[in-house]
Amino acid sequence: MTQGIPEKDRSITQAIEFMKKNRPLRTEEICRDYLLQNPGCTDHLRLLSNALMKQNRLPEAEERLRFALSLDAEFPQLHEDLGSVLALQSKFNEAIPEFERAIELQPALPLAHKKLGQALVAAGRGKDADEAFQVYIDSDEDRATIMKGVELLRTKQLDDAVAVFQSVLKRSPDSVNAMRYLAVCYWQGKTKLDDAEALLRRATQLAKDYLGAWLILGALLLERNKNVEAIAAYQQATKLNPKNPESWAGLGSAFSVAMYPDKSVEAYAKSIELNPKVAGVQMGYAHALKTVGRQADALIAYRAAIAAKPDFGEVYWSMANLKIFKFEPQELEDMQQQLQREDLSESADIHFRFALGKAFEDEKEYDKAWHHYHTGNQRQRMTVAHEPIEMENRHAAVKAVFNRDFIAERANQGFDAADAILIVGLPRSGSTLVEQILASHSQVEGTAELPVLGKLSQSIGRYRTDGVAYPEAVSQLRKKDWRAYGQQYIEESRRYRVTDKPIFTDKLPNNFPFVGLMHLILPNTKVINARRHPFDSCLGSYKQLFGQGQNFTYDMLDLAHYYKQYDAMMKYWHDVLPGKVLDVHYEVTVTDLESQVRRILDHCGLPFEESCVRFHETERAVKTASSEQVRQPIYTGALGTWRRYEKHLGLWQDQLGYIIDELPEVSKNAGL
Repeated sequence: MTQGIPEKDRSITQAIEFMKKNRPLRTEEICRDYLLQNPGCTDHLRLLSNALMKQNRLPEAEERLRFALSLDAEFPQLHEDLGSVLALQSKFNEAIPEFERAIELQPALPLAHKKLGQALVAAGRGKDADEAFQVYIDSDEDRATIMKGVELLRTKQLDDAVAVFQSVLKRSPDSVNAMRYLAVCYWQGKTKLDDAEALLRRATQLAKDYLGAWLILGALLLERNKNVEAIAAYQQATKLNPKNPESWAGLGSAFSVAMYPDKSVEAYAKSIELNPKVAGVQMGYAHALKTVGRQADALIAYRAAIAAKPDFGEVYWSMANLKIFKFEPQELEDMQQQLQREDLSESADIHFRFALGKAFEDEKEYDKAWHHYHTGNQRQRMTVAHEPIEMENRHAAVKAVFNRDFIAERANQGFDAADAILIVGLPRSGSTLVEQILASHSQVEGTAELPVLGKLSQSIGRYRTDGVAYPEAVSQLRKKDWRAYGQQYIEESRRYRVTDKPIFTDKLPNNFPFVGLMHLILPNTKVINARRHPFDSCLGSYKQLFGQGQNFTYDMLDLAHYYKQYDAMMKYWHDVLPGKVLDVHYEVTVTDLESQVRRILDHCGLPFEESCVRFHETERAVKTASSEQVRQPIYTGALGTWRRYEKHLGLWQDQLGYIIDELPEVSKNAGL
């Protein structure tokens, strides 16, 4: 006895307080100390089991609970806890009778009803779960209202769902469930994303062990390009429940986006170890394996995804996107059979079309290949937005602002750093090859396609009240602003770097309109323009189903128009910034590698290194469509690929013929 409080009560109070503070080890110590003198105390045994559960020591927790029940078989919460421990070990058929016994002993256990419903679903008895869930819902007014909102959310009635969740929060301001679902409403509606994030952060503060909120927060942060914070959210989720495969899958995705491919592979592997039958996770795992160059393992994972979901067209396209991979005859037949399904989704159909295009191309059946590529592009074009005239107007505005006088007046006002090499061009024009050559140099880190420059341009003029935005807004920048933006670019880029090499590449082909901006904020930046025969460049894009962006690639006329705009923009930069940009022609590079490597290195102020000629030996993560190709020695097999489809390319002949006349002879004659 201490101060009139019984020793048992004092011990229990202390143990509970430490559990609330998320200190299960201290709770365990207190319980074990008491149980040494009182081994039959079921209250302490229960608290001890909960502390062990928190530490993911599930077999030990189960043992303690079974011992406690041998002492008091009529203790309902012990049955509920044992059911929880068994469910966490995926012993759902054993967990069900424990939840049922807990409810029998004490019907007013709302969470026991919920857990029973979840266990029944997990055991394949979903029809039996409805009653349990309904009892759980009816036991609390807020809970019943929230479930009404969830149903509205499920049926995409977002405005009504928002009103329901707001009504709950007005009545119960600390309802973390209402916060979670209201955040999802805002997210799905693509409105109030800041509010959505704030709600989820509040929910995780109030309920630090709220796994569902952590998972949604991680996904939202990832979508908002807050990659480091997303990783932290998913890591917290894995700590809360190391046996939850969704947490590890989310962490794998976050690591992948943040360009930590090795960590991504590890996280995905843990998710698959816990549940190997989720097709989307197997595909993410395969993507990560592909990025680190483990093609054979990637194929195993892709095929595991197909086994789990045979109509998963995206996986077939991902296999085709390995480029050097060739489908087996059975896989070709399976894809064609899937196209016959009346219930096949539009997205799956499109993915199968692009995959079949690659498959028939490998079989040298070019008319069949073209049919599938062309059909896939036509259908994909209907799903994306691209306004050629808007793009043309934007380019005209850039040229109007970044004229020769404007650039000269602001010369050397930017940040004095020589860290970056900007690689621009068009997709499928050899930019990844240029990057791999440079990344093979001892002083250069290849950081792939960085979103930094585009986001920086969008931030210029963001807070102007007159609505003037980039590029016109740059005319009002002060001398110190140019330097500040250059410094910001370097700092933001560091988030994507993993080495301490002094120089890094920024290879986002579509950055070509920003050459003038890059020059003014970072005057020492080197710029390389990766070029390829326009027909091969356009065809390479037309055969590619991009994960996101590049919406101009799904229509032949859009592609021709975009290429002409790109060509005109690069000619403009050559005119107003003479010597700034080095054109590197793909055809010249693959036929005379060493001389082009020396040109590239000279332009970047780097000494020649033999490793750059042996670029295919460089081990690094590559996420682009050319990831496997740049891991092979230089080859000329892709030169003049367009000639296989020449009879289908009349439109490009008409639109782009004048550009061909300006090409080096080796580019003109490629494929002959």
